[in-house]
Amino acid sequence: MSFPTSYQFKIATSPNEIAAYFALRRLIFAEEQQLFLVDDVDEIDAIAYPIVAIASDTQRVVGVVRIYETEPGIWYGGRLGTHPDCRKGWQIGKGLIDKAVTTANTWGCTQFLATVQLQNVRFFQRLHWQSLEEVTICDRAHHLMQADLAFYPPESQTREAS
Repeated sequence: MSFPTSYQFKIATSPNEIAAYFALRRLIFAEEQQLFLVDDVDEIDAIAYPIVAIASDTQRVVGVVRIYETEPGIWYGGRLGTHPDCRKGWQIGKGLIDKAVTTANTWGCTQFLATVQLQNVRFFQRLHWQSLEEVTICDRAHHLMQADLAFYPPESQTREAS
């Protein structure tokens, strides 16, 4: 796969985008990382907003993340991943994180959290996140991290029904 020069970061809304979103999550978290046996779909998906990175040259979904509100103002991001063929550099991951946090901030977020795999903690710290505590998920080390909302200003978009 060649590397496109740009990506679109958006909430997945079409049936094709949503199918590609779940297929890429399955590839990353079940097949590649083997964190789950078949796929990584869980009860949170019923309330989560799926966000995708779409390559401008191929229109393929090459990155994924989900966001969800657990109580008023408290948002989480999760299942952040980039297609194995597109992991050169940090453009996709950074763009997905930015879209996730700015979207939640637009929708009234007062705290944005994520559990981040140990190998990605430094990347998140460079993007103005701080580690709150170490946790173990699926027998792997993670950090519960919090975004500095001042670095992720609200956008001018409306909230869509999930």
